[in-house]
Amino acid sequence: MAHLRSRRRLALAVPVVLSLTASLGFLPAAASAAPATATATATEQQAADAPVLAYVVNTKADHRTIAKVKRAIAAADGEIVIAYEKIGVIVVRSANGDFAKTLREVPGVQSAGATRTAPLAPAGTTDAGSAEYLTAADAAKLKAASAKTPGSEPLEADQWDLRAIGADKAAKINPGSRNVTVAVIDTGVDDTHPDLAPNFSTSQSANCFGGAPDTTPGAWRPYTAGDYHGTHVAGEIAAARNGVGVAGVAPGVKVSAINVTDPANGLFYAEAVVCAFVFAADHGVEITNNSYYIDPWMYNCMDDPDQRAIVDAVNRAQLYAQRKGTLHFASAGNSNHDLASDAIDDTSSPNDTTPVPRTIDPSECFDLPTQLPGVVTISATGSENLKSYYSSYGKGVVDVAAPGGDSRYQLPDTPSKNGRILSTMPNGEYAWLQGTSMASPHAAGVAALLKSKHPWLPPAALQALLKAQANNPGCPASYDQNGDGAQDATCEGGQQVNGFYGHGIVDALRAVK
Repeated sequence: MAHLRSRRRLALAVPVVLSLTASLGFLPAAASAAPATATATATEQQAADAPVLAYVVNTKADHRTIAKVKRAIAAADGEIVIAYEKIGVIVVRSANGDFAKTLREVPGVQSAGATRTAPLAPAGTTDAGSAEYLTAADAAKLKAASAKTPGSEPLEADQWDLRAIGADKAAKINPGSRNVTVAVIDTGVDDTHPDLAPNFSTSQSANCFGGAPDTTPGAWRPYTAGDYHGTHVAGEIAAARNGVGVAGVAPGVKVSAINVTDPANGLFYAEAVVCAFVFAADHGVEITNNSYYIDPWMYNCMDDPDQRAIVDAVNRAQLYAQRKGTLHFASAGNSNHDLASDAIDDTSSPNDTTPVPRTIDPSECFDLPTQLPGVVTISATGSENLKSYYSSYGKGVVDVAAPGGDSRYQLPDTPSKNGRILSTMPNGEYAWLQGTSMASPHAAGVAALLKSKHPWLPPAALQALLKAQANNPGCPASYDQNGDGAQDATCEGGQQVNGFYGHGIVDALRAVK
């Protein structure tokens, strides 16, 4: 399964709409076909065997330009999957190895590039470690403990994370409004789960694999039980307080699913995420949760034309959604990297073919969508309100922190004493997971409570209020988690804003008061 979530914020050297001075034209028609010789036959066979890749072509967003670029795409042997004309992004498939290079020379094209390095198959998340499923014995123990607290959900005794941000108390004041929807852009959500079905919005759900939305009933569900990540995330946000299982941070709001994973390899490609942001915006979603990074590049570098096109396309889509009133949340990653440092070693990119180790400058190479402007970046904390050992961090990158779990150094006083996060899984099950993947939905849930109370707040104001209400523990005097005498991470900043927690740990109780 992809990284389901692992950077300095993209300041905005990002080409939201790159400057364009040349008038649009398109490539001349190809020369007449070669004679039918043995050489020509070999060439034709080579073309037939060429791998099909997916591309994004980014243009000036006007009908005339887009129409001419579409003709250029056809002339370069490209097949248009979908054109998002409102943002000037066209998703294309082509077996022409020179397709992107050819399109970049077309007047009116502002950037173009392949979204993957592996061929399309017929047909990355940020949790740290595998899931630990709840057993019948565990469930019985938790139900007995939960019963001691009136009004608790059957498994709530193990949800230290809710208590850490006051979400258990907040639910008694305002559980959130059904006029607010959080879209889980992820591996799909099992909307038949008894804890999710009461709050699930089918009309705001889709499958965006390939770049175009499929709203066929059930298309948004996970492909297999192993694609559990999105279902776990959804429960953390909005599992209902219905006397079943667990509770979410905002148990009264709605949750929807936009499945963006490739069914062949579980990766998150740019064209699917572009589709997800546009779909969410056009279907009235107030908040999106993004616990992943866009494959195949952990960081997309602006000096690479393919990676630059990916940044451009995704940024156009997420900014479009912000303008329509949608606030995005994204996890910071699980590499314990300082995302505000001068250099980071990236040894995993591209992750759909053979990785080529490289050292990147995080001010020039960006984690998507985490480092895009206006996206709320979340670091993870454990039960002691200390940065989780795996969580990436960085002053000026992390906006706020939220519970993501820490099974190594921060064990809570709960029946299971499990430092991870308990939530919903496909097929009516429950499991513990940890990661910044789990932190982001906690923050998104608190934002949903804020949006419920202040429905007219635009995204920027909603983010500002979330930060203002956060509680910042400040940089710890020491962060030697394993006791070897060396600091495991360095926190920069003060009590107001710092690299570990940004503006602080989110507060659900303050959100509803």
